[in-house]
Amino acid sequence: MDMMQLRRLFAMFLFLQRVTGENVLIWPAEGSHWINLKPVIEELIERGHNVTVVVYSAALYINYSEPSPMKFVVFQVPFSPESYEDFLKESTAFWMYEKPYISYWAGYKRFSVIMANGIKLNRQICDGVLKNHELVQRLQESKFNVLLADPLHICGDLLAMKLGIPFIFTLRYSPGFAVERLCGQIPAPPSYVPATLSEFSDRMTFIERFQNVLYFLMYDWVCTQLWRDWDSYYSEALGEPTTFCETMGKAELWLIRTFWDFEFPRPLLPNFIFVGGLHCRPANPLPQELEEFVQSSGEHGVVVFSLGSMVKNLTAEKANLIAEALGQIPQKVLWSYAGEQPKALAPNTKLYKWLPQNDLLGHPKTKVFITHGGTNGIYEAIYHGVPLIGIPLFADQPDNMAHMKAKGAAMVLEFATLNTQDLVDALNTVINDPRYKENAVKLSQIQHDQPMRPLERAVFWIEFVMRHGGAKHLRPAAHSLSWYQYHCLDVVAFLCACLAAIIFAVRKCCMFCCRKFKHTRGKKNKSE
Repeated sequence: MDMMQLRRLFAMFLFLQRVTGENVLIWPAEGSHWINLKPVIEELIERGHNVTVVVYSAALYINYSEPSPMKFVVFQVPFSPESYEDFLKESTAFWMYEKPYISYWAGYKRFSVIMANGIKLNRQICDGVLKNHELVQRLQESKFNVLLADPLHICGDLLAMKLGIPFIFTLRYSPGFAVERLCGQIPAPPSYVPATLSEFSDRMTFIERFQNVLYFLMYDWVCTQLWRDWDSYYSEALGEPTTFCETMGKAELWLIRTFWDFEFPRPLLPNFIFVGGLHCRPANPLPQELEEFVQSSGEHGVVVFSLGSMVKNLTAEKANLIAEALGQIPQKVLWSYAGEQPKALAPNTKLYKWLPQNDLLGHPKTKVFITHGGTNGIYEAIYHGVPLIGIPLFADQPDNMAHMKAKGAAMVLEFATLNTQDLVDALNTVINDPRYKENAVKLSQIQHDQPMRPLERAVFWIEFVMRHGGAKHLRPAAHSLSWYQYHCLDVVAFLCACLAAIIFAVRKCCMFCCRKFKHTRGKKNKSE
């Protein structure tokens, strides 16, 4: 067979792959979650699959109007993008500027109001799909093979159940691992598995283990209370009695957006797959203007500073104290910032509304990355071996930075109490102490030393579910057990009953023998 025939066969193989591609439905979430999901979608399309994204009309970060190889199905919701953006700003402002300065109970009440508003918006998103019978019918006719859902936005599992197709979750984690533990049945011993958002490591003192147990109990109680509001909704949507947690637990796979370079070792189930860093890639050359600025730093190198996609600006006071600190280091600084230029901005610092973050972190002159602690940014830093200074703001960010601090690759500063000197000291420490760079490089080596790239692993398991119509053989039997059966409380109760029966029988025998002995001895005394 000559080379020309081989080329033809290869072309035919590629063509057959594309025409036999499967239909994939996506239920996405906003912000960094969408950024993390896009590489998976692009890889699925590259492999010849047809990808459809179901998105609501008020989406802020999912641009469904631009030309794209993926197909968007847009459904209407009763709120506008502006009102949704206001809700996100309100939530962010609470964590950044309100919560640190009010009492615990005042913060809890305020957070409860924000949560109630978030649930209301999520209900309206669910209604926009599930009560649109024409849309559901159109999706049924499309014959999808699998649904990939981000559970940050509830109802992806409901849509999959309505369409009669298997579904997969992609997530970082839920508070206290409540969804994973109570719905996915993953074990999490509190003795060495820190509750999410606790900011503990896997090496806890007695007091921390005590607090960790309380965290798990608190998260379980709070989450089950929230889920009760959804139980009736789920039952009504499916037309049969069910619960939120029962339906969530029917996920075929859980794609977890972390890996062992970041996570502490803990028990896993076979349907939990770690795919952290799937969006990471080698650095591309920088645009000429950026490259010239980076090269102008000389031997001192550059600092990259970004607080993520949701925080575009700061108060004037915070912006100025940060700008003043950045002006006191010899490095050049690239700051992703869309707010008003701080008055204290130094000549060594340049502001950009957007930065090619991955390409900058992969540049050999980058010395440190100042970050809010989002998972995507952390993994880009791990991928390129760049140490971190964390200024966590909300959600999983404090916990993420606690992990990186425990790994020896980061320093963490409190946003509420941040001052100029603290930031200067942190920058000088991380840049000049070689241990931070060495630990970051060690994590990078672990990230790269995998038999399969995280993106390939994620797509492999999605295709696996499509090939086999699910992955029921990977789901543990725990899903069919009640809570007392799962913890073997019925077995403990039976053993306790057996032990009590034995003790009772032995006691009765002893009493009988004692009475018999006393009776015999009494007769003997009388005869004497």
